Amino acid sequence: MKIKLVQNGLCTTIDNIEETLHPPTNGFYWIDASLFDLDVLQQMFGLHDLAIEDCIDEEEQRPKLEIYHDHYFIVINSIQFSNQDILLREVNLFLGKHYLITVAKHEVAELQRIPSLLREEEIHAPDFLLYHLVDQIVESYFDVIDQIENIIEDWEEEILLHTHKSQLIQIIGLRREILYAKRMIGPQRDLVEMLNKKELVLIDDHLQKYFSDIHENTVKIAESFETFRDLIGNLREAYQSSLSGRANDIMRVFTVLTTIFMPLTIITGIYGMNFTHMPELNSPYGYPIVLIAMGLLATGMFIYFKKRDWL
Repeated sequence: MKIKLVQNGLCTTIDNIEETLHPPTNGFYWIDASLFDLDVLQQMFGLHDLAIEDCIDEEEQRPKLEIYHDHYFIVINSIQFSNQDILLREVNLFLGKHYLITVAKHEVAELQRIPSLLREEEIHAPDFLLYHLVDQIVESYFDVIDQIENIIEDWEEEILLHTHKSQLIQIIGLRREILYAKRMIGPQRDLVEMLNKKELVLIDDHLQKYFSDIHENTVKIAESFETFRDLIGNLREAYQSSLSGRANDIMRVFTVLTTIFMPLTIITGIYGMNFTHMPELNSPYGYPIVLIAMGLLATGMFIYFKKRDWL
């Protein structure tokens, strides 16, 4: 557990956790805790049992805001994109009058950037830190959106040029990831809307208005993922069309080859009959003449099909 006394962006490490029970004369306490610290923090700050249970529950929690007597419990999802997998990292926040407690089961980049964020923004109150943290978490979704857009554009070109089976597996996998993220984006949008519009005594009225910009971003994010779902559907259709077109090309080639060899087969069939009186068989030039005629016939048919753009 890391305890910092934050005063106008400057952090001072606190070794004695008992000091955090009372509001400082200036600033607030930021407590970065692990799951193992929750028992101690619950006893000290009176954190609600249901909130603690949600923190330690192995099942993913949907983004939400729970209002208790003297603190708020907020669940928000950070996002990461790695190897075409969307990873949502749950961040649990306890907001009090003079403290903000952050708890995460996994490493979250936004939490690691808090010290620099405190200095840059000269944060002096826990609700201001909450605002900037939520803002950074939401902004991280746009980086993932850009990466997904680039992948879809690359796949569109690749499918048109070279279609192979692995593409369908990749398309289905990305579609599954997008649907998974989309299910969590809706509640996250509702969470930010509550932070913007709901009467919350622990968040400054002036600051609360700024959550409207974050809410607008969450709406854009939700629309982007809705668009991705349609684009993935278009990719599947393009993949199927490309496969059908490729199969038609192969069948066209086979059909043309069959058509070219059909008259040649007829010729060889005629001269393969066991009749006694066939003048061409006794001619010393019969064999080369037939071969030349077959070659000219096949070449002429090939040129004809080429001009008709059948090959």
